[in-house]
Amino acid sequence: MIQQYEEKLSCLIDQMVETASDDELFAGGYLRGHISLSAAECELNGIASIDVMKEAVDTSIAQAQSELTPADQLIVKEMWQQLQARTSV
Repeated sequence: MIQQYEEKLSCLIDQMVETASDDELFAGGYLRGHISLSAAECELNGIASIDVMKEAVDTSIAQAQSELTPADQLIVKEMWQQLQARTSV
């Protein structure tokens, strides 16, 4: 289940590439790393809950806030919310 959700999110990010702004491209690439890491950690720990994975992504993004400017943090958080809204899991 986690792997399917990760693939769906990655597919949504890939679909945005053709029409995305530079900021959106950055956010998509940045999020892809956090999504992949969180999915791998969930699978490693035997967690199959999508909600737990979403929380793991939220935590991962929050822990890495110092890597981004406040403007970039907002762009990343908004894209993460959009991706979650576009998935029906």
